[in-house]
Amino acid sequence: MRQISISVDLRHLFGPARNQGARPTCAAFAVSDAHAARRGAWAPLSCEYAFYHAQRRASRPPTMGASLTSLLDVLREDGQPAESGWPYLASLPANVAHWVPPVGIGALFGRNGQGMPHKLDPIIQKLNEGQPVILLSMLSTSFYQPDPQAVVDPVVGEMPDPEVRHAIIAVGHGSVDGQRALLARNSWGPKWGDAGHGWLTERFLDSRLYNAAILLEEIDVSTDPVTA
Repeated sequence: MRQISISVDLRHLFGPARNQGARPTCAAFAVSDAHAARRGAWAPLSCEYAFYHAQRRASRPPTMGASLTSLLDVLREDGQPAESGWPYLASLPANVAHWVPPVGIGALFGRNGQGMPHKLDPIIQKLNEGQPVILLSMLSTSFYQPDPQAVVDPVVGEMPDPEVRHAIIAVGHGSVDGQRALLARNSWGPKWGDAGHGWLTERFLDSRLYNAAILLEEIDVSTDPVTA
């Protein structure tokens, strides 16, 4: 039995873990859920809308993942409606020309954001201040198989795969058997880890994290969203 000590746990700011399914939308989920958590009184925001506008801004197809920079630009320039404004699609339409925001999506909520060092100390500092942190990480075998206590800790010799990258949200920190660890919210539904959350050890994070960002103050955005 591992000894897990929790120093900060921000899971109360969020609702149930969501599930991106087979689509490459992990970064859009991480940014959307971090945004919703910063607004208070949890109400999910439209990941579909954020992903759509991020791909348009970057001229990327919806079959590719979105960049963190593009998603932060969306929150700053376009905003996001509530999830009910454009609910998440399990799959894209057969004709992607039909993949456009519906009419009458509702109010748009904007927020500033910025990158930050992808190192454990500054991430922990933000968590201590009550701020979730968006993380981009390379993956390896242990991430797919959290142990029964939802710990992700690589075995000796396990190497990260630079071709397999994923976005999550740091929602807490503590230690696992004396080793520092971050509590991460994933977007693979409640069956992963502990109801969609897992403890990523410092051994896992040190060689895998490659980007991080936080969301800042709420801002006004145009009431006329970018159109297709």
